[in-house]
Amino acid sequence: MKETGLKKYLLAFLITAVIFGTAIYASNYFNERRIGEIKSIEDSVATNIMSSETEMALLSDIPCEEAGSSILSGELNSLSEKISYSEENIGTDNADVIALKKTYSLLEIKDYLLMKDIVKRCGKSFGFALYFYGDEKSCPDCDKAGFVLTYLRNKYPELRVYSFDYNLELSAVKTLKTMLKIKNDLPAIVIDREVLNGFQERDALEATLLSHYPKLATTTSTTTKSK
Repeated sequence: MKETGLKKYLLAFLITAVIFGTAIYASNYFNERRIGEIKSIEDSVATNIMSSETEMALLSDIPCEEAGSSILSGELNSLSEKISYSEENIGTDNADVIALKKTYSLLEIKDYLLMKDIVKRCGKSFGFALYFYGDEKSCPDCDKAGFVLTYLRNKYPELRVYSFDYNLELSAVKTLKTMLKIKNDLPAIVIDREVLNGFQERDALEATLLSHYPKLATTTSTTTKSK
């Protein structure tokens, strides 16, 4: 009887070990695939940064009537979604995820400077909102603020929204925070150098946005008008 009981325990142990080992293998396998995807995205972003530098040089000579949206702007939203996916599935503390966020933040700053140059030289009607956020613990209202900004970005096609992790260890982001005098009172939204701390209701934020960029009102999306 004792021998039979021992065999049962051994069998149960082996089954548990196999299940546990399989789970670890599967987890490592999928994590490696995700990390590979991240590195591929990171390479793409690095290429786009070089492209933006080239485009900025070209725009110094291009006629204003031919200067439209930055080639980078259309890719920022897609990359942002991939970063969110990576944070949720791999973790915000993962070194590869952090590296991707740093590269993405540099891409945003490049795009911001490029679009500001177009506005200055050509009088285009773009508007800008710089959004500084934190994690759920330090900034419980950041998700709500993100939804409001997404709504406004969809409503006004020529509004550029740039999001930055306030705690990201990146010199360019630190410089941006210093220049704009951003304090650790999140969420923080900067509209034409006016800093708005704390959650802003949609109507109030929209009114502030249009007071700085009234031309945006003429670019309301067709989808919003139809509603």
